[in-house]
Amino acid sequence: MSVRWELSGGVGRITLDRPDVSNAVDLPTAQALADAVTAAESDEVRVVLLTGAGARFCAGGDVRSFLAAEEPPKYLHQLASELEAALRRLSELPKPVVAGVQGAVAGAGLAFVLNADVVVAARSTKFRMAYSGIGLTPDCGVSYLLPRAVGTQRALELALTGRTLTAEEARDWGLVTEVSDDELLNDRATELATALATGPATALGQAKRLIRSSFEAAREDSAADEADTIAAAVTTPEARELIERFTAR
Repeated sequence: MSVRWELSGGVGRITLDRPDVSNAVDLPTAQALADAVTAAESDEVRVVLLTGAGARFCAGGDVRSFLAAEEPPKYLHQLASELEAALRRLSELPKPVVAGVQGAVAGAGLAFVLNADVVVAARSTKFRMAYSGIGLTPDCGVSYLLPRAVGTQRALELALTGRTLTAEEARDWGLVTEVSDDELLNDRATELATALATGPATALGQAKRLIRSSFEAAREDSAADEADTIAAAVTTPEARELIERFTAR
């Protein structure tokens, strides 16, 4: 399987598992990712942990599969569309998505990072758009999400100059939440996911939704959504328990 799915203790782990090609994504991998996201929709899953097997998190699209396709334009269109749809569904899950990344994050690999809510990067990780290096253009929502994460000028710099970012630069630019020593990456990402899995699921999921949807909403609509959401949240058992615990201090 090019994508592995595991569930333990409320943490659903999605692992890109093509280490021999740096977890580059071909069409079967995009479709396997969509199946894993469907599994993550279960109420048993309180948080998703996204990782990549081997030395590199994701090198982007599988260029060799482009060349092997009978009709490369048709294949690339389908691959970009299906991978974007799977990643959009991942970002829209009403639960946190944690990504632990290492080695290289390039091309469409950036889309995985941009659709995660908390990103831990190994210190040696390099981030690069990479598209222009092979004469291609951004896909999978990268041109939409990247400027929202780092700003228009920085997004243009990455797209036009081919600049590579270190993990620390990616953190400073807003692509990454925190940087971990390489050997501690898996432990740290798992620790964060486990902590989130024990948190108030409804509140965390709705906080994520409010923030992610704010880019498309007018301020007054966003404020109205906030008011409706907090009014609903206060009626949940988890909120009542936490409020009672807080007031009893």
